[in-house]
Amino acid sequence: MRFAIHGLTFLLSAICASGQLMAAAYVPKSDAQVLERLPFKPSDPVARELGQLRSELQRSPQNRELAVQLARRYYDMVAEEGDPRYLGYAQAALAPWWEMPTPPTDVQVIRASLRQFQHDFDGALSDLGQVLEREPQNARALILRAIIHIVQARYEQGRSDCRSLRGGDTELLSLGCEAVIDGLTGKATAAYTGLKAAYEARPAVSTDEKLWIQLRLAELSQRRGRLDLAEIHFKKALELGVSETFLLANYADLLLDLKRPAEVVALLKDKVRSDGLLLRLAFAERALNLPTAGEREAALAARYGAAQLRGDTVHQQEEARFALQVQRDPKKSLWLSQQNWKVQREPRDARGFLEAAIAAKDPQAAQPVLEWLAQSHIEDPLLIGLGQQLKGGAK
Repeated sequence: MRFAIHGLTFLLSAICASGQLMAAAYVPKSDAQVLERLPFKPSDPVARELGQLRSELQRSPQNRELAVQLARRYYDMVAEEGDPRYLGYAQAALAPWWEMPTPPTDVQVIRASLRQFQHDFDGALSDLGQVLEREPQNARALILRAIIHIVQARYEQGRSDCRSLRGGDTELLSLGCEAVIDGLTGKATAAYTGLKAAYEARPAVSTDEKLWIQLRLAELSQRRGRLDLAEIHFKKALELGVSETFLLANYADLLLDLKRPAEVVALLKDKVRSDGLLLRLAFAERALNLPTAGEREAALAARYGAAQLRGDTVHQQEEARFALQVQRDPKKSLWLSQQNWKVQREPRDARGFLEAAIAAKDPQAAQPVLEWLAQSHIEDPLLIGLGQQLKGGAK
């Protein structure tokens, strides 16, 4: 059977973001519980689709196929809207099977996806390990486990899972997955060239796959210091017309690095439901001295404060950016970066950690990141420059 790459954009984009674009989700007691009316027009086809699925599931709550369909749709909505509540709705839809030690495979894969968003990587890996014992070629489980390994800098374990996807309809997925690892381990140029050629040789790929490939090519361009090329790929991704928070956040970061905050405001002014997108909008409005900047910053501070009261640590990497760039508190930023590094070790995490250590004048604190830079052989000129700056400050 042909593998339908359901939620490909989310699996390989938002998973790489590791929950940084959103806070942890509240889980309602049932899918029927109304928490807030989400901003859909009555005529919106998404609203009609979700409403119909919810009604059918309320009539038949033990219908696992229907529950999985609804949970996957909610899961996709997080990528599209950046609203974390959909994750809670997804979990509620699966309530009859959620606490099972070994639920059915389709439920267990979604449970693993939701657990990784809460930074319960051990729980997610346990679920995925069980799934792959039963179904060694389960593509969803393989790619999700590969990405968790990559996020935690276990590159060879991630590569093994990527390679297990080779052949047939998952060949491009496998190549792209390995390209992500190559881009982190000193082979960014070859990875870019190979992935671009593989993509161009497959003109009939789906829109989701096109979006995913363009994002990977943009990232690989950034690893090589080619911000001009990265922007080209981000724009090609935007031209596909797919609403995707990971794309918007990363393109906004690039525009901020290029000192073009006005374009960030135009891009994100209507995207304030996502904490991650609101953060970029706040940075841009502050750079432009817009009167709304203070309002954005106050909203973020309130959201981060509420997360702390809940014991939610999912947002630490972005809260560290907020502490450094808005609150001007390098010590707080450094502490948050240290805590975040214990869980995930991606370039964005490394950058925030290094910048906080420089601002706090504490080179020793960033030693774990400097070791990662050396061991990974990553070529990112920005990270290398920050590392050299930090080492110079230690002399």
